[in-house]
Amino acid sequence: MTKTYGNLYATICNFDNIYKAYKDTCKNKRYTHEKLEFENNLEGNLIEIQNLLIYKQWQSDGWREFWVYDPKKRLISAPSFKDRVVHHSLVRVVEPLFESKFIFDSYACRKGKGTHAAVLRTIDFLRRARRNYGSFYILKCDISKYFKSINHNILKNIIRRTIRCKDTLWLMDKIIDAGASDRVGVPIGALTSQLLANIYLNELDHFVKDKLRVKYYVRYMDDFIVIHNDKQYLWSLFDAVEEFVSCQLLLKLNDKSCLFKFTRGVDFCGYRMWPSYVLPRKRNVKRARNKLKKLARLYSLGLSNLDDVKAVLMSFLGYMEHCCGYTTTKHILRDLVLKRDENIF
Repeated sequence: MTKTYGNLYATICNFDNIYKAYKDTCKNKRYTHEKLEFENNLEGNLIEIQNLLIYKQWQSDGWREFWVYDPKKRLISAPSFKDRVVHHSLVRVVEPLFESKFIFDSYACRKGKGTHAAVLRTIDFLRRARRNYGSFYILKCDISKYFKSINHNILKNIIRRTIRCKDTLWLMDKIIDAGASDRVGVPIGALTSQLLANIYLNELDHFVKDKLRVKYYVRYMDDFIVIHNDKQYLWSLFDAVEEFVSCQLLLKLNDKSCLFKFTRGVDFCGYRMWPSYVLPRKRNVKRARNKLKKLARLYSLGLSNLDDVKAVLMSFLGYMEHCCGYTTTKHILRDLVLKRDENIF
């Protein structure tokens, strides 16, 4: 029988938990106006959050929406600073309960996981498959418009198989319902959305691992791969997965989902991988080169400083150290010329 958890809400509302949630919210937000305004009356704001939760009067402040274009166009919906504190207060308590039910090979938005861990695991699977099969195939799939397609009713039913605390369920339902008006979709940009997205596709993970008994399977949020030597087996597995996500989760596999031989290499988690080596993704290199050129141009005009250039450069070098990219890195560094135009002053 599936284990469920009750009596969680008092821990969520505990002042110490809310204060720690505030500290978590502050990470990477040192000088934002919203944070500084919140801290002007820190104790009062934290007590207000606590009272709103205790008396179940909390309401979402809404979402600040903006577009990002890296690597593709996405609508980001950011909660207010005060709402983020509430989200962190909830996640601090409930995340471990779901974490214990997640499979090992799910890598997005989890402590101790991440893209590089997913890449290392994928390489390990590729090497095992080459030893065991010699030649093999890779099925690569992703969910079409995943965050926008998460069904609220299904999500709430999944959550209730783990949590039975009515007050905690009230808060989770409030957060879920605040994200969309048509009972479908969770916003990209909230900590709770990351957890909810993992909870939702954990159903797929267990279907693939427990029912289909797939050995070489790795998922990073809505992208996943399966490795096997039998091409027909992978096509039949694709049909089973497509039926499951369609009927059980009301999702749709992306039309770009494909099956190919391992010699082509697998493009996954920002890298192109083979059993023997890893290369950077071409568009990531191109994007970094263009960004550095732009910063160098702004620096020459006095519109940027060395710290801006250093931040982008160190991020790129951190990305490249996980793959075979010495020559590419050398060429980009060679072309990076920082020269200040003396006539601007």
